[in-house]
Amino acid sequence: MLTIGKLSEATGVKVPTIRYYEEIGLMPEPERSAANQRLYGAAAKRRLAFIRHARDLGFPLEAIRDLLSLSDHPEQSCAGVDALARAQLTAVQSRIARLRALEDELTRMIGACAQGTVSTCRVIEVLGDHGLCAHDHHGGSLTEAG
Repeated sequence: MLTIGKLSEATGVKVPTIRYYEEIGLMPEPERSAANQRLYGAAAKRRLAFIRHARDLGFPLEAIRDLLSLSDHPEQSCAGVDALARAQLTAVQSRIARLRALEDELTRMIGACAQGTVSTCRVIEVLGDHGLCAHDHHGGSLTEAG
């Protein structure tokens, strides 16, 4: 049995995060020692490691909840798992596209810099005029990337 501190060390998940996962039901309520200290077994450690890995891959908490629910029924088709993974891949690809557009715009801004004074600085000009930087040259909104 592990205390919450030892579980945190073993999984790399901070203690407040473990408590939060318990509050929202991603982690089951732990056993308690006679001194009312949380105690976790190997199953809790595996579950928390699963959650951490899913978070590292960018899965939102609701998708992780669904993945955990699906993993509790190993005899079921993996179609649900595949759908969640595909949705996450689509979200990641979308973020990458927005980041590339931001990279392109920043590159253009820096490339247009005349290395002169601040009064002629293209970066300052573009940042100061929201109309100039609201859309990238491919028609997508850069302001949506945040």
